[in-house]
Amino acid sequence: MSRTPALAIAARVLLIPYGIVLALIVWLPGSAASRVTGIVFRVARFVSERFDVSLSTTYTLFEFTANIALFVPFGLLVAAGWPRTNAWWIILLGFAASAAIELVQTMLPSRYPTLSDVIANTLGTIIGCCAVRLFAQKPRGRPATA
Repeated sequence: MSRTPALAIAARVLLIPYGIVLALIVWLPGSAASRVTGIVFRVARFVSERFDVSLSTTYTLFEFTANIALFVPFGLLVAAGWPRTNAWWIILLGFAASAAIELVQTMLPSRYPTLSDVIANTLGTIIGCCAVRLFAQKPRGRPATA
């Protein structure tokens, strides 16, 4: 019987609190969630005022970036927790989780589901998964020469 590496166990355990926090962020009523999204709005307003760019443009950019950042840990934890899983399955899982979140948000009157959120969340999953795959590769020794 093969032994599960400590990193994989840690990633699997950390996936639980991450999932709880993610659920709270994406499914709380809009008034409660605005505390989190309010940070994004304040940063966007600051950048908008400093660089003379429309608030609509900066908010859209920062909100998209925040959605990417929200799912980077998902890709990291799933890839580290199940290191032998094909990256395409992890990406598909991130896409499915994001689509499920947006589907539930259609039933919440104070939330606004968008396709751009699914795209951003999937990109975050890809970044997290790729980071694990790139940094977790074992260095290969040089072949012996005679």
